[in-house]
Amino acid sequence: MKSFIPNAAMVYTRSFGPMQDVNGTGISMSRKFDGPFVLIDDEVVKISAIVLRPGHSEVNEPEMGLDETKPANLSVIYICELPEIKGKFDPQKAASLGLRPGPKYRELQLGNPVKSDCENIMVHPSDVLGPSVPGPILLLIDCPTPLHLKQLLSVQSLIPYYADTAGNVQEGSKTVHCVIHLSPASVTNTSEYQLWMSKFGAAQHIMAGHQMKNVEVPILKAGARIGARLNYLCPHFFPAPGFWSLQHLTCLSSGLKASNNDLMPGIGETVSAQNLLKFHFRPYANLGLDTSSIPNQTSRSVIIDELLSEIPEIADASLELNQLWSGNIETNGEKTDMQTNQVMTEEPWLPDSALPNCLEDVTRDDMEIVFLGTGSSQPSKYRNVSSIFINLFSKGSLLLDCGEGTLGQLKRRFGVEGADEAVGSLRCIWISHIHADHHTGLARILALRSSLLKGVPHEPLIVVGPRQLKRYLDAYQRLEDLDMQFLDCRHTTETSLETFDSSDDDAKFQKAKNGNTIRQEERVDSNLFARGSRMQSYWKRPGSPTENAAALPILKSLKKVLMEAGLETLISFPVVHCPQAYGVVLKASNRINRVGKTIPGWKIVYSGDTRPCPELVKASCGATVLIHEATFEDSLMDEAIAKNHSTTKEAVEVGDSSGVYRVILTHFSQRYPKIPVFDETHMNNTCIAFDLMSVNLADLPLLPRVLPYLKLMFKDEMIVDESEDVDLVTAAL
Repeated sequence: MKSFIPNAAMVYTRSFGPMQDVNGTGISMSRKFDGPFVLIDDEVVKISAIVLRPGHSEVNEPEMGLDETKPANLSVIYICELPEIKGKFDPQKAASLGLRPGPKYRELQLGNPVKSDCENIMVHPSDVLGPSVPGPILLLIDCPTPLHLKQLLSVQSLIPYYADTAGNVQEGSKTVHCVIHLSPASVTNTSEYQLWMSKFGAAQHIMAGHQMKNVEVPILKAGARIGARLNYLCPHFFPAPGFWSLQHLTCLSSGLKASNNDLMPGIGETVSAQNLLKFHFRPYANLGLDTSSIPNQTSRSVIIDELLSEIPEIADASLELNQLWSGNIETNGEKTDMQTNQVMTEEPWLPDSALPNCLEDVTRDDMEIVFLGTGSSQPSKYRNVSSIFINLFSKGSLLLDCGEGTLGQLKRRFGVEGADEAVGSLRCIWISHIHADHHTGLARILALRSSLLKGVPHEPLIVVGPRQLKRYLDAYQRLEDLDMQFLDCRHTTETSLETFDSSDDDAKFQKAKNGNTIRQEERVDSNLFARGSRMQSYWKRPGSPTENAAALPILKSLKKVLMEAGLETLISFPVVHCPQAYGVVLKASNRINRVGKTIPGWKIVYSGDTRPCPELVKASCGATVLIHEATFEDSLMDEAIAKNHSTTKEAVEVGDSSGVYRVILTHFSQRYPKIPVFDETHMNNTCIAFDLMSVNLADLPLLPRVLPYLKLMFKDEMIVDESEDVDLVTAAL
């Protein structure tokens, strides 16, 4: 991770457990590595860890078991023990033993014997202190599969924490006060697991393994509030979150409760985990659960009532926006949505002929752009970091950048099951550059896809990104299977693709292997990078013949994937931000309409992070949509130049100079908590992106019409929040 995390931000931890071999392909099988390992042991707390391995399946089929040499298949049990609470000091007993008030009182309280002041005897702590109270103990149990359960039931180091069959603590045993179960319901609902739970006597059990009832209670209430308001204003661009229905959740939780009552007669109190549920260990008088901080679900109606109270005119604004989509045509007494099969062509500043040909006869299941993160540097409660989901519906999907929290945003937008479907349908993930806010959610997405498609015939997912990213992903794959193929962005530049396309000719292919072809970097405009700069040196660095040859089969796979997704090309181009920073062009294939006319495919350009540059202008020429970063407001031009970012006006000007139909601005500095500062006078074809905003290809003509209404909604909040400004090393990302 050192290629994208500053040294000052790196955290060095103590490692424990089985060791990988020299090649990183497996782990030591020695049982001595199972633990327990004492990680912390001081006057405050003692924390120990026990490594839990998967057992062997009784079924002989290999796919039914788990490879215990794979680090991802190991789990950990943590034991947290607080020191005992000393008994209360009794000054009357101390005086009766000849002690005068003073330093000796403290020595006794610290557990040290002292000599009596008046008698020739030694006074021991037990003579003047009341009985001690054992310190509270917490167990954190992660038993992910039934195969791990086999091992859990036989862990010898947990025996001292078990009570007897009557629930009483045996002599020499320790009392466990709380057990948190991260294990999924498929494990905890088994009779074997529940019988094992009963061994902890009256301990409080908290079931924290994927509790679905928390899905509808947003942890970031301010962000959810903004989302509900935007949905009221314009549900076409800001659809309601894809949460599970309350009825579904109620049925699920009630069924689980019934099974608990039926199968766990000897277990202490059991509760489902909730967001911000607490269990107090100190002070001892407050030992137990605390539900005071659990967030309540605020109904949408309450949020909208508050909005209408603050901005009464927003009701008319919402009505006006919805009238742009809905006409007064009635069918069978009901209004129909005119947008279902046609595109609205209202353009206050352009003639009808300016509508791009690619939007002719477009339907709502052609393409949709979903913004999963629109902030820069690091997540805030209003904007996550960069990630754009290109939804091609029945033809699959793509991700452009994949910052941390991307999976969570997919769940908020599509629901839990919908997010799994979205991840499973991914055709390709494209990463713009190595900065952490653009790719640290990638490994989680890849691992989930690998898990979802296990046992289903599929191809590894193609990841296109800067070459430094491959080093990190290769290292991560030693821990968890990512099931991916990596392709360097520079192998997807226009000239590189032309070179590889011609490689079917054996002579030309041999020439490419020898490194004699004209490289894209030789054709790059000389003013893209300052001559001799670090960025130019990275771009000019030649690829080895081995790398070029290895890329060919992956490029062929990419071409096949794009064709199946209805895409003609995916082309990367260099931009001005950091070494190996790129933008990308997505071009859809031509299609035939109902009367046999050929309709050109749409074109999306994503800038990544960049200053305005010739390559971006060239790539954006004639684009249907340009998604351009606008990190800074216009007055911060010097800061934008210093950090190789763009201002709002610069982003719009790139679109104007390229003849772009629509510009969507994103990647805003977190100093603008809700909406960035902008001047709408020069934004005729532009809109501001928000998290979870969904722009359907069919709705593009109406996109700029939303901007004044957004300004109305945030009329009192279009100011810079300096208190939330990020002044860290990562702020330059």
